Amino acid sequence: MLKRRFVLASATAAGIAPGAFAQAWPAKPVRIIVGFPAGQATDILARVMADQLTKALGQQVIVENRPGAGGQIGADVAAKATPDGYTLLMVTISTHGISPALYPKLPYDPQKDFAPIANIGLTPQVLMTSLKSGITSVPELVAKAKTGDLNYGSSGNGSASHLAVEMLKNAAGIKLTHVPFKGNADAQLALQSGDIQLLSDAIPGAIGPVKAGKVKAIGIADQRRSPFLPDLPTVAEQGIQGVVAVGWIGLSAPAKTPEPILDRLSAEVMRILKDPAVLEKLRSLSFVPAKESRQEFEAFIAIENTKWRKIVQDAGVKIE
Repeated sequence: MLKRRFVLASATAAGIAPGAFAQAWPAKPVRIIVGFPAGQATDILARVMADQLTKALGQQVIVENRPGAGGQIGADVAAKATPDGYTLLMVTISTHGISPALYPKLPYDPQKDFAPIANIGLTPQVLMTSLKSGITSVPELVAKAKTGDLNYGSSGNGSASHLAVEMLKNAAGIKLTHVPFKGNADAQLALQSGDIQLLSDAIPGAIGPVKAGKVKAIGIADQRRSPFLPDLPTVAEQGIQGVVAVGWIGLSAPAKTPEPILDRLSAEVMRILKDPAVLEKLRSLSFVPAKESRQEFEAFIAIENTKWRKIVQDAGVKIE
């Protein structure tokens, strides 16, 4: 009886009629919206979660790709969906971290329009230099930047690879010239040829060229070393504090989704992230499991919003 009263009270608080819970959730398929094309890391992790949640919930969980505008299209669709537990969204550093700092007229509010469920995977940025530059560490980069003009590339204006270096510039008090490219692949080629001296990229894009010896990794933009590049020191270990640029992918629902549903989903994701097969899939994508609770993930998103807004404002980044 107490449990039933709790569910009804939660439903009322969420603005959903108590009668909606007459039938236990889920009573029909659940969709996970992905704002990116099939085959990308966000999509792959969504399909892993969908398969596992299908088994756990006893209802089909399907992935619905709504790509475009850096994930904004899918996020907008999810934000406007009925908050009944049947629509979820894969949220990322792009949709809920950086885009709110870049776009003043974003069609959704990353904090007000969503209820975080769980953070799933993390992958930090790696600072890399051209072999022709002769730069082999962060202190050497800082020293050279103070005596001459150095160019750094990115996958595009306002991208994580761009803003990670802007964060480094602020922390180290140096000047670097930004050269934006149309994507990480073009930026990597420019780094390998020596056309640019510095590039930041997430581990999935960096690890291949680094291990092949085509570029020199000089630092991890995180508070701790990466298990994928364990011998590479963090930027902080080399004397520059505050350079933390970590990509992330998590799961959220529309705001006002009933608390019991959010709690159930959060618990299931935490359980899924202990599964050896799931952990292996994360490793294959060069992600480490986040394992953040609902409350921790909500606080994390708020911190990310504040952090990236400051970086964007300090750097004067504008998206035309």
